[in-house]
Amino acid sequence: MKIDVLTLFPAMFAGPLDESIIMRARKKGLLDLQIHDLRNWTHDRHRTVDDKPFGGGPGMLLKPEPIFEAVESLKREGTKVILLSPGGRKFDQSIARELAEQKDLLLVTGHYEGFDERVRETLADDELSIGDYVLTNGALPAMVVIDAVTRLLPGVLGDDESSHDESFSAGLLEYPQYTRPAEFRGMKVPDVLVSGNHAEIEKWRREQAKLRTEKRRPDLMKPD
Repeated sequence: MKIDVLTLFPAMFAGPLDESIIMRARKKGLLDLQIHDLRNWTHDRHRTVDDKPFGGGPGMLLKPEPIFEAVESLKREGTKVILLSPGGRKFDQSIARELAEQKDLLLVTGHYEGFDERVRETLADDELSIGDYVLTNGALPAMVVIDAVTRLLPGVLGDDESSHDESFSAGLLEYPQYTRPAEFRGMKVPDVLVSGNHAEIEKWRREQAKLRTEKRRPDLMKPD
């Protein structure tokens, strides 16, 4: 997969995307990730990317000219252009799976008071938010999307099945898990997990996943 990111803060991406699973995916050639500074598509000595909104109001808006030039320069046939902003649809695991089917993504990160509306109307194929809160800019949301999508790519995880058997993948939170020792400070692993009865273990896990979801995230429960 090819992912390009258009941002005002390219240095923010250096640490998180050079570690762990993302780093391994890049080294294995499963992810081609490129970070681009929006200011490279400006033409004045101040490298201006923002201006005051027509009609007044607080803050500044990202100007259309550098964004249009950048997207038109980076976009290829089949590229899906996605804006990261609080006004987008809420990102979740189903959208991550949807994006993992794409071959080419261009993530455009917001800042200030957002984008000139012509960017939304003309350039964007989608607009995503990672939650109902406001961040300083779209760099962190872009990293979240990259991480969630990359781990779903075939060959990225050591065991591809693990991406299908975790929180949200089945519409439920993940069931409780334990490892050795079987008893720690008087706290014992549930007997069913050390029984060797795989049918009972699977039944217990389904029940626990449902109970945990009902308690913590009832909004995820589908009506009977």
